[in-house]
Amino acid sequence: MMRLSYRSPKTEVRESKIHGRGLFATAEIAKDEIVAVKGGHIVDRETLREKITSRLGPVEIQIDDDLFIAPVTDEERELSMLYSNHSCNANLGMRGEITFVAMHDIRAGEELTHDWAMTDDDDYSVECKCGAPNCRKILTGKDWQRPELQKRYAGYFSAYLARKIAAHCHSERSEEPDNRSSDHTDHLV
Repeated sequence: MMRLSYRSPKTEVRESKIHGRGLFATAEIAKDEIVAVKGGHIVDRETLREKITSRLGPVEIQIDDDLFIAPVTDEERELSMLYSNHSCNANLGMRGEITFVAMHDIRAGEELTHDWAMTDDDDYSVECKCGAPNCRKILTGKDWQRPELQKRYAGYFSAYLARKIAAHCHSERSEEPDNRSSDHTDHLV
């Protein structure tokens, strides 16, 4: 069967200090170069929770409030896996909904990781064991809302979350008090 996801020929899967197997650079990767593209089927949240996650584990990427890309069978699981582990000091970001790119130049031998804050909007809280100096210790499905992460990963959130961040920022600005005096708007010239 054909692979469902794409991994750059400059990468390989091997044992990771973070978790199980990880994706590693085998050659230098330039900033903004495509490293991986997630493939699979489009499924809704109910299907994911009831029929997929319980059987295959966490194999999805979120692309909208209620939509995910995921494998649906045991056979497809391995064919869709990217093996990019989470890190609070990630070197991969998103372009669009399913494409992972280098956020900076990456040296051969580095593990290729992404921060779930760039892709997830869900109700979870899990202990983080990434080992990064800036590890948050607890990851939540709402970390994308953290201002310091929005600043750090600006331009590298999934398009889905970038829209939510922009809408959230816009709603905050519209709630700010209007500094214009009504005296200037009452007079027609």
